Amino acid sequence: MLDDRKLKVLYSIIDSYIETAEPIGSRTISKEYNLGVSAATIRNEMSDLEELGYLSKPHSSAGRIPSDKAYRLYVNNFLKIKDRVSDELVNEKIKEILVKESWEVENLLENSAKVLSALTDYTALVASPKMKNSIVEHIQLVPVDNLGILIVIVCNTGKVKNTIYKSEEPISLDQLNTISNFLNSKLKGLSIDEMLTKLNTNIFKEIYEFKNVIDDLIPIINNSIEDLVSVELYSEGVSNILNFPEYKDIEKAKEFMSFVENKDIILDMLSETSSSKDIDIIIGNENIYTPIKDLSIITATYQIGGKTIGKVGLIGPTRMDYINLINTIKAFSTNITEMLNLLMRS
Repeated sequence: MLDDRKLKVLYSIIDSYIETAEPIGSRTISKEYNLGVSAATIRNEMSDLEELGYLSKPHSSAGRIPSDKAYRLYVNNFLKIKDRVSDELVNEKIKEILVKESWEVENLLENSAKVLSALTDYTALVASPKMKNSIVEHIQLVPVDNLGILIVIVCNTGKVKNTIYKSEEPISLDQLNTISNFLNSKLKGLSIDEMLTKLNTNIFKEIYEFKNVIDDLIPIINNSIEDLVSVELYSEGVSNILNFPEYKDIEKAKEFMSFVENKDIILDMLSETSSSKDIDIIIGNENIYTPIKDLSIITATYQIGGKTIGKVGLIGPTRMDYINLINTIKAFSTNITEMLNLLMRS
């Protein structure tokens, strides 16, 4: 455990490096931070911190920069503070923007990514609900022109899947209502997983007169459910990485952009962050993915009915402004949760 003086020196270096992206020396710390000790004492403390693995010294500079270990200590100590102060003005601003332009689930999540990126100048990621645990609220078959049947599946997360099926023979509205009522009696209230299992059993023998129609409908409903299960990813501000000195190298920036644009990898990455914490942070070399070994990821979960269904995140250089970003992303997760639950009740 570091003593108070070492912590003050280390935090001063971290704060300076977050702001300037420049290595910092003992003389600068002595001038810019009121630590109450001489530059020589600070230099000795910096030497000790380097030996302990909290600082490193770039080859071309006499100054020091924080290591991943330093950022981890910095973040963990902040997260231990139970009564973290949140900026209510920022929280209200976030809520106002999201309320104004979000009227359905997909729109809310997409808009959240845009607003989060715009407010922070980092790359923002929002993963949509994991639909397998969602509950089927309603299934309706509706006639449309030229023997068409619109299949509507509504889930409790607010997600709706519409699919049009072409029938070989006319089916009356009354007949479609009969089939809809039967489907609801068998499938309403089931999770997506349970519904998929149920569809593959012989539950339709009770309405044998509609066997031909139902035989055609089952694979279409199955495909519709598979579309519902797919997790959507919204990303914004990918090019913001170019604003950081660490990514002035175009090839390095391209590697990052290519990584972020790979939806499957990003979803895997987000799934590896904890769902049991309100905030989860992966710093630098803690990442298992080579293209982001010098980046950090901050994620928070959002919920419906007390159950975690998705994540919102920020990704950027390890010298990111953790304290402000943690407060901002926490405000987003809280507002997304509140708005999703309102949308579900409306």
